[in-house]
Amino acid sequence: MENELPGKLADKSVTTEELFKAVEQNFDLLPQLLKGVSSSKASVRYGCAKVLMDLSAVHPEKLYRYMDSFIRLLDSKYRILTWNAIATTANLAKVDKDKRFDAAFDKYFSLLNDEYMVTVANVVGHSGKIALAKPYLIDKITNELLKVDNISVTPHLTEECKRVIAEKAIKSFDLFFDRVKQKKRVISFVEKQASSPRKTLRVTAENFLKKWG
Repeated sequence: MENELPGKLADKSVTTEELFKAVEQNFDLLPQLLKGVSSSKASVRYGCAKVLMDLSAVHPEKLYRYMDSFIRLLDSKYRILTWNAIATTANLAKVDKDKRFDAAFDKYFSLLNDEYMVTVANVVGHSGKIALAKPYLIDKITNELLKVDNISVTPHLTEECKRVIAEKAIKSFDLFFDRVKQKKRVISFVEKQASSPRKTLRVTAENFLKKWG
């Protein structure tokens, strides 16, 4: 690994930005990045995962063949890798001709039950992207997002964290609300947030209701 380009992240002789550009010019380097994600060195592991995530946003077709690897990373023991995998998987949904995401739908949204706010917020925040890529899943995605009202509080997910998550849910709904069948349920959810003690959530809810209510 040390002789390969991603290994140079460890001694900082290459940055994630430089690695991104190098792979953009030669996508044959992708297997090295995927290998780097399992490195014992945190700088290599997280650097490679970040570059793959960033690449998936602009070149999803180049990374699609590896989508199953990112789906497996949803179960990673490293939370940062899970967060990156959540984003990367969502980015690949738009080119998912084999419906690999569909097969992993339950696994993806089971992370709404995670004890960490950042994990839940990532799933919620990327849901709109998936809904736009796969409109036939909008009803199922809507059902999942409406569950955030009832997620359990944990030491890593407070009531205030739930408000952050609700705000992200409204922003996701805003992306595809015109295609939502369960409009009354969503409006009811948003109306409930309009009296939140969290100002940004309140404003987000009020703006949504002005636009769609």
